[in-house]
Amino acid sequence: MSQQHSAVDPAPTSPLATAPRGDWWRDAVIYQVYPRSFADSNGDGMGDLEGIRSRLPYLRDLGVDAVWLSPFYASPQADAGYDVADYRAVDPMFGNLLDADALLRDARELGLRIIVDLVPNHSSDQYEWFRRAVADGPGSPLRDRYHFRPGKGENGELPPNDWESIFGGPAWTRVEDGEWYLHLFAPEQPDFNWEHPAVGDEFRSILRFWLDMGVDGFRIDVAHGLVKAAGLPDIGGSDQVKLLGNDVMPFFDQDGVHEIYRQWRTILDEYPGERIFVAEAWTPTVERTANYVRPDELHQAFNFQYLSTEWDAGELRTVIHRTLEAMRPVGAPSTWVLSNHDVTRHATRFANPPGLGTQIRTAGDRDLGLRRARAATLLMLALPGSAYIYQGEELGLPDVVDLPDEVRQDPAYFRGAGQDGFRDGCRVPTPWTRTGSSYGFGGGGSWLPQPEGWGELSVEAQSGVPDSTLELYRTALTVRRTQPDLGAGDSVQWLRAPEGVLAFRRGEFVCVTNTSGESVTTPVHGRVLLTSGEITEADGEAKVPSDTTVWWTTA
Repeated sequence: MSQQHSAVDPAPTSPLATAPRGDWWRDAVIYQVYPRSFADSNGDGMGDLEGIRSRLPYLRDLGVDAVWLSPFYASPQADAGYDVADYRAVDPMFGNLLDADALLRDARELGLRIIVDLVPNHSSDQYEWFRRAVADGPGSPLRDRYHFRPGKGENGELPPNDWESIFGGPAWTRVEDGEWYLHLFAPEQPDFNWEHPAVGDEFRSILRFWLDMGVDGFRIDVAHGLVKAAGLPDIGGSDQVKLLGNDVMPFFDQDGVHEIYRQWRTILDEYPGERIFVAEAWTPTVERTANYVRPDELHQAFNFQYLSTEWDAGELRTVIHRTLEAMRPVGAPSTWVLSNHDVTRHATRFANPPGLGTQIRTAGDRDLGLRRARAATLLMLALPGSAYIYQGEELGLPDVVDLPDEVRQDPAYFRGAGQDGFRDGCRVPTPWTRTGSSYGFGGGGSWLPQPEGWGELSVEAQSGVPDSTLELYRTALTVRRTQPDLGAGDSVQWLRAPEGVLAFRRGEFVCVTNTSGESVTTPVHGRVLLTSGEITEADGEAKVPSDTTVWWTTA
């Protein structure tokens, strides 16, 4: 007897629309929206808040609990909004504060929570503090709010230390009066000096501004980077710095960041409704990540060790085990994520040979990548804790690896020798319809060109198609919500399994994932709830194809 997933009612009821749920964030499924690429309401080729607002029912029906919005603040857009010029204003390309308020109100009515990005490590060079600091010259008190330093060399012509930007080149830029300022990212993104009390005062005020607006939490950008080692010491090595890595660096994961987050937590706890903090914290180990989610600090931290794990049962089991063991002592939920706006989509990552990292420039084997991506998603959603979905992954979107050079906008692409600079490929706007100038993204074109055939991956093309990736996600999220042994919790019971197979039990629920290159035979563990591909059952055994995940229940 063959078994495949089948579509169910694709309109599950959000928990917020029924009754309040304590600690909602412990097993929440949170959907990342990259605003410029999600939905365009006015036909200018750029996504906006009104476009997001119009698509909120789709997200409700998909079955997610919350929506995380990447930055939409006023910005010169040197790094797609992660260079903020005004933390209390919406950039006109996305709308205005009234649009933000309307989006928050609609989300609340639909039972969706809204988490917004916060960028506290650096500002835009157009931020008022920085503009005045440069204009005032050496000795200005405003320069103390950033990292201004004299240069080395006979005439100060060399940078103050050997730090390199994540985007390539020196992490220092010299201003006309001869001093240098620190920027771990683009020169248009000067780093704040968090030793200065005014910086902390400003961000506590910013937190309150958006909490008063009604947001349900914050994703903290570069949460591990706010505090730098005393004296800004040289690294002393020639290896290029990577944001998406786990190296020990004097500007990342310094212990001083934790006092900042303890102060922030007291503010958040003043507000009703279980608001949360989520850390983007690249740390050397998952144990170091756990420091960010101690009871008096943040609620969640992204599990980048999991995101960067190869499609291999042994490696996956190791990182899952270490994650659960690290989070249990601090009482925080584990988080699981496969894709985001900074890395190659997992449908393309898994289409390529292992060892290429999280930014890949080749399409690989599309069918293999999609098959593995679907299996990886069911594995992720079966694990205890909270899961993050990046927009478009529910459509099985691949990275667009052949964008012309002239349309690329990733600042790392232009600086070279730093982060690979190919993040544009995972940011191509979402296809909503089979046809149209931008496949339903908006009334005109799109800020990054969509490839031919994008319409066949669209929401319209996949809706109601039983074996489509969209319906797999809808079904999986419905099952996850209705199965008591899925979601919350902090442990799994590992089961014996063939080489290349991952198997675990959670109460009456069993998940089996075959990462090997061939079919395997395993015991039948009850009634099939969902599979990412077709399986065959006979005489108490199941034949599970390669790159397939199966959910069973003994209930």
